[in-house]
Amino acid sequence: MRKNTPLVVCLALSLPFMGISQTENIDLSVMQKIRKEGLENSKVMEIAFNLTDKSGNRLTASPGWMRAATYAKQKLAGWGLQDAMIDPWGEFGKGWELEKSYVAITAPYYKPLSAYPKAWTGGTKGLKHAEILVVSAKDSAALEAYRGQLKDKILVLDELVTYKPSFKPDAHRYEDSELATMAKAVPQAPGGRRGPGGRPRPVSVLLTEMAQAEGALALFSSGTVRSHDGTVFAQGSRLYKGTDPANFLDIVLGIEDFNTILRLAKAGVPVKMDMDVKTKFQTKDLQGYNVIADIPGTDPKLKDEIVMIGAHLDSWQTATGATDNASGSSVMIEAIRILKSLGISFKRTIRIGLWSGEEEGLLGSRGYVKKTFADPATMQLLPQHEKFSSYFNIDNGTGKIRGIYLQENEACRDIFAQWLAPFKDLGATTVTISNTGGTDHQSYDAVGLPGFQFIQDPIEYSTRNHHSNMDVYDHLIEDDLKQIATIVAAFVYDAAQRDAKLPRKELPKPRPAGGF
Repeated sequence: MRKNTPLVVCLALSLPFMGISQTENIDLSVMQKIRKEGLENSKVMEIAFNLTDKSGNRLTASPGWMRAATYAKQKLAGWGLQDAMIDPWGEFGKGWELEKSYVAITAPYYKPLSAYPKAWTGGTKGLKHAEILVVSAKDSAALEAYRGQLKDKILVLDELVTYKPSFKPDAHRYEDSELATMAKAVPQAPGGRRGPGGRPRPVSVLLTEMAQAEGALALFSSGTVRSHDGTVFAQGSRLYKGTDPANFLDIVLGIEDFNTILRLAKAGVPVKMDMDVKTKFQTKDLQGYNVIADIPGTDPKLKDEIVMIGAHLDSWQTATGATDNASGSSVMIEAIRILKSLGISFKRTIRIGLWSGEEEGLLGSRGYVKKTFADPATMQLLPQHEKFSSYFNIDNGTGKIRGIYLQENEACRDIFAQWLAPFKDLGATTVTISNTGGTDHQSYDAVGLPGFQFIQDPIEYSTRNHHSNMDVYDHLIEDDLKQIATIVAAFVYDAAQRDAKLPRKELPKPRPAGGF
């Protein structure tokens, strides 16, 4: 029997309801090899361990991010990828890391707290003893009553968070009915951009400015209604540029601890605290970086065309960012390993990008797209724009792939339906015209390049993991990550070997006001 004989998947017979007009040539023997390698010989959990437990949190420009990036670069280069590099995309700002955080109630009794300083905040400059001051102010006028009283105090806004037990499970997989609804979705009319609208500045922002000016010690935040049962959701400030001052120390607590402190203080019980927070800034190198590496194409006519996969490597500071987004980075690295294990050549160049600055606004992928393909502010296209085939992204947690979002690119529907067909038994069948936002495929879509995000089971993403202290290795699901890496590798193979690049939508108009 001849090896690697291309076999045509005749989906027009098996899926007549999709109205497929053109049959994709899918090499089922290669699909089987990808399945075997990805599902039986996976290294995805080893990769995830190195990106999480061994690297630590991966806040952009932090030592943890660079440890993970160095590991990824070395791994990719070791597998024979070319031009593996930690690639600057433009100025980001200051690096930041938390070196110590001790917060405890000392009166009316002792209780240590699970407390997480927001990123890019300053510290306490040693152990401090302080009292709680409750600030009851709904607007700037009411806040003036506290002027002159904030020095050396720990501030708590009078905003009790009502806890309501949920009777829904933390983890969830999509039901068939939910996926069917996605598949039937129709394109949505584009919405207009919302301007500032003359909204008043939040009291919390005004209080922070007053507190910093008067020498208050810190502000306690509740972490929103999601922060309960030991899970604390905490992010950071947007003030991280090289010229920005250190942000006022804002510490996030779970709502149980926050409410306890607030109730005691409002009842007239003096609440005293011990606090020792040490943070460190890095200002020598303000550049932002991505990890980039290539498997060069070999077809004389198609080798300069690019099929790209990617995920953001950065996280927030409260944990090791396992599901947001070491999971995505791990499966993309694993997908490259699977493809390299095949021992075959690819028509197009396959490129991986692991981004920084996603959590601050897709900065790494935007910077890469701007310098490589086009600037959305002007839509002046660079030569590689025409050579680009497609970009595939993972950034929705540990849940397995259930299908793919078309990003309103209807011309790709039948193509992706056929590419998913060999993996129907793995639960991946749905193709929806809808888009999921807030991640790096949008950087490509913004300049008219085909960029796609896969549909994933949500698992615990919003309830437990997303930007929380619980986003750690233990919340990864090994079988799901194996499935993701296998399907991504297959999509990359199909795109790299296809006779034509993937279809594109109409080129967007320049957006000089906001660019991306």
